[in-house]
Amino acid sequence: MEILVATGKLAEKTVRYSVVDNADVLVLDIEVAAFLTPHRLLSALKMQQKKYDVIFIPGFCTGDFSLVAKELGCKIFLGPKHAYDLSSVLRFVDEMEFSLEVPACELLSDVWRDIALETLDGIEENAEPLMNLINVKLGGDSRMKVMAEVVNATGLDEETLSNRITSFIKKGADIIDLGASLTASSEDVKRAVRVARKVSTVPISIDTLGSELIKAALAEGVDLVLSLNSSNIDEVAGDVARAGVAAVIIPDAGGGLGSLLKNIDAARSAGISNIIADPVLDPIGHGISRSIVRYSRFHEEYPDVPVFFGAGNVTELIDADSVGVNATLCGIAADVGSCILFTPEFSEKTRGSISELNTAAKMMALAKERESSPKDLGIDLLCLKEKRRRPDVEVPEKYVMAQKFAGWELDPLGPFRIGTAADDDGGVIVAQHEKATIVGQNARDIMDTIMKMKLISKVDHASYLGCELEKAEIALRLGRSYSQDDDL
Repeated sequence: MEILVATGKLAEKTVRYSVVDNADVLVLDIEVAAFLTPHRLLSALKMQQKKYDVIFIPGFCTGDFSLVAKELGCKIFLGPKHAYDLSSVLRFVDEMEFSLEVPACELLSDVWRDIALETLDGIEENAEPLMNLINVKLGGDSRMKVMAEVVNATGLDEETLSNRITSFIKKGADIIDLGASLTASSEDVKRAVRVARKVSTVPISIDTLGSELIKAALAEGVDLVLSLNSSNIDEVAGDVARAGVAAVIIPDAGGGLGSLLKNIDAARSAGISNIIADPVLDPIGHGISRSIVRYSRFHEEYPDVPVFFGAGNVTELIDADSVGVNATLCGIAADVGSCILFTPEFSEKTRGSISELNTAAKMMALAKERESSPKDLGIDLLCLKEKRRRPDVEVPEKYVMAQKFAGWELDPLGPFRIGTAADDDGGVIVAQHEKATIVGQNARDIMDTIMKMKLISKVDHASYLGCELEKAEIALRLGRSYSQDDDL
């Protein structure tokens, strides 16, 4: 297949570096590649002797090149937005049909993700688990599952609890854990379980050591009990066994692996067959390395017992962005045979942990399937950093240094107040003006609407407003709070 990549003078070096010998390069007499027009391309190609099967034009081009393709008798596609990505695009030129409406990089992003998700579906469908929790596979060669705790579920009103559970499932929770407060009564537990049953599409667990509270939850039909040790096994093991539900077994306070094994034996002797072991992940600064060794030893000696991994014990107790922490913890969890990743997503700094762990678990499943490191999988957790840095522009010899000017005057049409409103769908930007309030999820749409409604008249005001709206959009994407005129 004969392939041609059309570009401008400024991008020539990057384009030639990216395509190597996989395509010819046509450099047109324009500086910026995105300014390529159908007429320019047709004129330049009429001078070419060689015939091409496929021509890639810059991803930012906006003209109608369909007539050019028809006249030349070849296919013309939008390439990637950035010339550096051409090498990745050319790898797929024989395998997929590109587009004249959507840049190749965006199409490939969807393709890579779709392939990854299809692979994951196949892995899960064919997996042979160690245990089934209703319709959720645990352990074996199935994907690790995310358990999301609703903290103080017994103290929440029905609407708040319902919304919290629905939100957690939407974020990727495979199991919902109802946290019981220290002052919770049996009736509080029963009410929480009933509410959860109404809205949950996934298994429900109760999170308490209180024997009476566990019995109350069992009476309402929970699927999992979290947790049992010597303080409550004698009182509730019979009820758990008769209910046929699964139980997470933990060591006694201050106990180690020996205590965990003793409690597992006691649970089995009482008739509990569906046992999940929690060797307990200690926080950083409190023996995390010893606890990881404990996990590893347990899994090596008892590979047929599903393992519970409390990732939230670490993320809640470190002032670091949860994305990288959760990804690393998930990799460790996979190494030590874990099947459940537990997180409460309780504090603001850990907001998003459910979806992060869900994605990380998928990455580890794909990496295992491909026998590779968890990279170049089609899905990732890169939020602030990037895999490949785009080439920097060169600063010309002559330039004007930007200056900050003071003394801006109020726009005669009035000011705007910018804010954000968070919700479970990512939130919205709110732009308030005396004549209208405009709401949207991205800065460009809001700015276009403001201009269409003629609510702005000064260039400096438009510049300022564009900056603030973009900051608000970035804040939403990163799950941060936003305050007008403050830095992110």
